[in-house]
Amino acid sequence: MQNFITKGLNNRWIGFFIIFIFFVITIWSSNKIVQEFKKEEHQRVENYAKSLELITSSDFLDSKTQDFLFKLIEDNKTIPVALVDEKGNISDTKNIDRSITEDSARLKHFVNEMKKSDQIIEVELIGSKNYVYFKNSKLLNQLRYYPFIIILLIISFFGFTYWYFKTVRETEKSFLWAGMAKETAHQIGTPLSSLMGWVELLKLENIDPTTVDEIEKDVDRLNHIANRFSKIGSRSELTKNNIVGTTQQTVNYISQRISKGIEVNFKTDVEEFNIKLNESLYSWVIENLMKNAADAMQNKGVLDIIIYTQNKYVEISIKDTGSGIPSKLQKKIFEPGFTTKKRGWGLGLSLAKRIIEEYHNGKIFVAKSTKETGTEFKILLRK
Repeated sequence: MQNFITKGLNNRWIGFFIIFIFFVITIWSSNKIVQEFKKEEHQRVENYAKSLELITSSDFLDSKTQDFLFKLIEDNKTIPVALVDEKGNISDTKNIDRSITEDSARLKHFVNEMKKSDQIIEVELIGSKNYVYFKNSKLLNQLRYYPFIIILLIISFFGFTYWYFKTVRETEKSFLWAGMAKETAHQIGTPLSSLMGWVELLKLENIDPTTVDEIEKDVDRLNHIANRFSKIGSRSELTKNNIVGTTQQTVNYISQRISKGIEVNFKTDVEEFNIKLNESLYSWVIENLMKNAADAMQNKGVLDIIIYTQNKYVEISIKDTGSGIPSKLQKKIFEPGFTTKKRGWGLGLSLAKRIIEEYHNGKIFVAKSTKETGTEFKILLRK
């Protein structure tokens, strides 16, 4: 088992390493594309600047050369450019938004911002120094964010994939537990029928009636348990039932079958209260919680079961004086297969959660739990 867990952890780390390498390669390759594109834009601005310099420096250029130089100047249709003389006067602009060029104050501020980018080319025009200031095109600026967009999409994809497979796995688990429960009910049914027959025979014999009655109670209980298992995975039928009476019956039954060192107290603010309930499955939940509480107290302590009928919910509190549940485990205890016991399948609380939340549209949770005061579970059911 330990080797299996170690192997699983190693595979997980390998997966994380592969994803990390993929992210690094994505960022590196995207950054390389951006840098190449930036060099290309710089070269185009240099062509623009040199063309301006050549046209203004010579009057003996033939028409073909002039056409070629003008073509190089016009070739820049995306990179914002401003031509500024030695005195700081703006003599020409290109690819700058019209709303900026028509407002001298905004244009001056825009060019000052261009100067800060340190993208400058010096040119000689008609015997004086001029400067070509430029900044990245919109496309280049968008490309700079491209790696982060890709990473965000990849993370979103992995997140969706994880959620999808987790949902599928949970569904498969639900079908598995339901199948096991139905099969268990089926297997219990055969010897149970035989036991019921033997009980009827014992009633005809000269045997202490109290003993026979107790055996009959346990056989009825087994029949009740088999009936519960058969309902797991089936559509739950909810009918009007007295939740106080149902809870008290379960408490009385379990009280006789746990340690006498545990003081069981049942309290309620009403004697009778009817809500829609699957009596058999609800009783199972109370049973599980009481047995778990008895185990947590190591068969010595106080167990309180209290029913409140306030607000919109009926609230059932099951409180023990055991050793408590560590905070890091409080969310895991409802997961199928999770258990801190040496024996058991870890299905009790998982089934309890399903019965309360899926079948009854209620809530079950750990209200509080400390090492000093014990644990309190709460069940909320709509009135």
